[in-house]
Amino acid sequence: MASVVAAIDCGTNSTRLLIAERNQDKKYRTLIRETQITRLGEGVDETQALSSTAIDRALVTLMGYKEKLRDYKVSEVRMVATSAVRDASNGQVFLEAAETIINTKAELLTGSQEAELSFLGATQDLDSSKAPYLVIDIGGGSTEFAYGTDEYDSSHSANIGCVRINERFIHHDPPLPEELSAALSLIDLHLDDVIIEIPRLLKANTIIGVAGTVSATSMIEQGLTNYSYEAIHRHSMSKESIEEVFRLLVTDNRAGRLSNPGMEEGRVDVIIGGLCVLVQIMRKFNFEKIQVSEKDVLDGLVTNIFK
Repeated sequence: MASVVAAIDCGTNSTRLLIAERNQDKKYRTLIRETQITRLGEGVDETQALSSTAIDRALVTLMGYKEKLRDYKVSEVRMVATSAVRDASNGQVFLEAAETIINTKAELLTGSQEAELSFLGATQDLDSSKAPYLVIDIGGGSTEFAYGTDEYDSSHSANIGCVRINERFIHHDPPLPEELSAALSLIDLHLDDVIIEIPRLLKANTIIGVAGTVSATSMIEQGLTNYSYEAIHRHSMSKESIEEVFRLLVTDNRAGRLSNPGMEEGRVDVIIGGLCVLVQIMRKFNFEKIQVSEKDVLDGLVTNIFK
């Protein structure tokens, strides 16, 4: 008999929900996949604490998700928190409040755990001939790199994400060249550590990008006005096309960026930071293309529940 489960990811920039139903073949069917940009990590890079306003935004979203869990008669839930809560001195306050709302334990993932779940989610159903894989999860506070073939092998979590980079470096609209240069230089230093931790990284046959920055870049590159899972999932973006999106957005102001197809109000203020990370990864490692995956940490959590 099919069972319905859910995964919730309380990320630095967005709070996300996946509700899925198990099929007879032990795989699952997505019933609902939802993202709310809550900016839980707003200001954490500077203050090392979650603000009460940011906590409230995330908790209100969780209250809405609680209703969906009830509506879909969800039997089991896994809820996780990532970079912003890891870095915050008052992270436990948020975790306890989240647990009270959802009535399940809120797990604080380490960077390596986050990378492993991203790898599990993004590589499921892929042709094994395309391995080894490198999965890159550009989040709000950190970026996870996970390498492996049939299974996850090694990873590195770097403290470079769209919210963190934007808050630290991007102070003008459009950004000044020196702001972009400083952001790219710091990212480059972090990528040196990635090579040390994952020396086989350059041997990856398939590069996979997950999370909001990558999805938004795909939408802009394709000219998609409305979100389409089918158009974005497994879409391949070239290094050249990513550079074009980068040049387009960094030379425009907020209103101009927002006018691009696929650009959300909640993401427009941090997309430059995320694109700096994505562009520098493509440059540093000389990747010619990256495949977009809409399956990520949430799918890794659901897969683990059904094991």
